[in-house]
Amino acid sequence: MQICIFEDKKSPGKLYPLTYLRGVFELKCGRTNLLDKLIPHFKNKKINLWVRNCLIEIIKEKFDYPVNDIEALKKDDLLLVSGRLLANEKMKFEEKEGIYYNEGEKEEKENIAFVYVKKEKLRHFKNIEDILTLNLPSRKVKATLIKYPWDLINENPRQIEVDFKKLNKSEKLPDSATVVGKKSKIYIGKNVEIYPHSVLETVCGPIIIEDGAKIFPFSRIEGPAVIGRDSQIFSARIRNGTTIGEACRVGGEVEQSIIHAYSNKYHDGFLGHSYICEWVNLGALTTTSDLKNDYGSISVYIDGQYIDSKNAKVGSFIGDHAKTSIGTLFNTGSVVGIMSIVVGSGGVLPKIVPSFCWFLNRKPTKGYGFEVLLDTARKVASRRGKQLTEAQVKLFEFTKELTEREDQR
Repeated sequence: MQICIFEDKKSPGKLYPLTYLRGVFELKCGRTNLLDKLIPHFKNKKINLWVRNCLIEIIKEKFDYPVNDIEALKKDDLLLVSGRLLANEKMKFEEKEGIYYNEGEKEEKENIAFVYVKKEKLRHFKNIEDILTLNLPSRKVKATLIKYPWDLINENPRQIEVDFKKLNKSEKLPDSATVVGKKSKIYIGKNVEIYPHSVLETVCGPIIIEDGAKIFPFSRIEGPAVIGRDSQIFSARIRNGTTIGEACRVGGEVEQSIIHAYSNKYHDGFLGHSYICEWVNLGALTTTSDLKNDYGSISVYIDGQYIDSKNAKVGSFIGDHAKTSIGTLFNTGSVVGIMSIVVGSGGVLPKIVPSFCWFLNRKPTKGYGFEVLLDTARKVASRRGKQLTEAQVKLFEFTKELTEREDQR
């Protein structure tokens, strides 16, 4: 049996701007991304990936698995697994032919958890979408599928708890750390530095501090929480349910949010119930609202329309390489496109900021153009010892054209 972890056609659009530059299975929830949670279920199996055409080259750069190779998938019985599946350790993938829909939901493509197909039925297919049209028995399975950005935020505290249990032996907790709660609920990676006058509180959940992380004085971290590899916490209040990815710089107050990797929130300001993509810089006092004054449900602009999240707490979803000025104030359920530069206006901004723009005086402008934005991205990457690849640049160019078409709808 072969395994193919795939994106369906519609799901990436419902997860924009988080998925403009990455596969849905690369989204982070808990300590790891969705793909990392799936792989352990398929030991000694051949793994394949299937993504949008625009992502093929970038995914090939990141992973050693075959990508969009339909002929390889025809060589054996096939298990197609949704890249939006948030798999837990109890998840079972039956080798019984059929389309497995999420229990309690309609039998629609967006609710497919996985599909099992016999080899002989795959001969004439050219892509994954064709396979999904096969007339196979409908079956039900209890699963968690990520459909909207806020699903990742809602699931994050529980996933940190799950991921903590999978970790091996921790390094010794530095004597300089003050612990409130059980020390056994703290995982310390290699070469972690925790300065005096820092507090780790495990009363509500575990804390994971990964290799090379630094916790500077007067920081407070409440579990469940993850501080990623080589990240630095500067006198911050990291409240429960927060994941900070690799090589981030974080200060101020953060509550139940995900910061993907290589992003900065160095200064004061509140970040709550939000997902921040890679290479983002939030200027001093940038603040997200995550609760309406009437405590009502928050709507978010998704794929061309406002969707009721049915959640009272939803912050902002900020795309890769976005930048904010000092004093930027975001409303509940705000969406900020990739590579945008947002200048605070002294009041709360509109809930939608397009990609590739300079948002100035509450209006999107072209600013100095795409080439300047691209040059800025190169400079920022070089500060962390990284370089933009040709595949990344092509993806930026494609996404610029895509978002321009979307803005014209």
